[in-house]
Amino acid sequence: MIPEILENLKHELINGFSKRKHPFRYFTFGTLQKNNLRLRTVVLRKVLPDFTTIIYTDTRSEKVAHIKENSNVSALFYHPKKLLQIRLDGKAIVITDKEELKPYWNTVGENAKKDYTTDLAPGSKIRNPDAVNYSDNEPNFCIIKIIPTHIEYLQLKRPNHIRVAFDKTESGFEGSFLVP
Repeated sequence: MIPEILENLKHELINGFSKRKHPFRYFTFGTLQKNNLRLRTVVLRKVLPDFTTIIYTDTRSEKVAHIKENSNVSALFYHPKKLLQIRLDGKAIVITDKEELKPYWNTVGENAKKDYTTDLAPGSKIRNPDAVNYSDNEPNFCIIKIIPTHIEYLQLKRPNHIRVAFDKTESGFEGSFLVP
């Protein structure tokens, strides 16, 4: 049963980026800033076969600074209709190499590309929403790879909820049932 749960988990994550209306498309991403947990909603861009999860961001964003300070991160996905929650805990890597970014940058829509060319960094104060200026300089685009070391699956159902913890090993992920 545990291998099937792991496959179902992978299938749901893949649907999160491949199906635009899937609830996993937008998920909660947590970083640590000194001793403070910082949460934000991000867009799932890709899931690799080893469960490495990819998001896009501006190189000047707070989350990039947090990851440089502490690479431990967490991602939380929830499917309200299926009552399914998946949590990935692991290490994040910020990728800024232009050659490695090319295939990802090419998937960004033309309208969205300007979001990575603002004169000021994300989170900077402005006098009103129309006061954002854009430059013709190189975009401040990077990707964050979340490399999970621990995954938890929680399926709420009757008569019994199902909770499984998967820990990264040399051969993949090993699962154990947990008390929900």
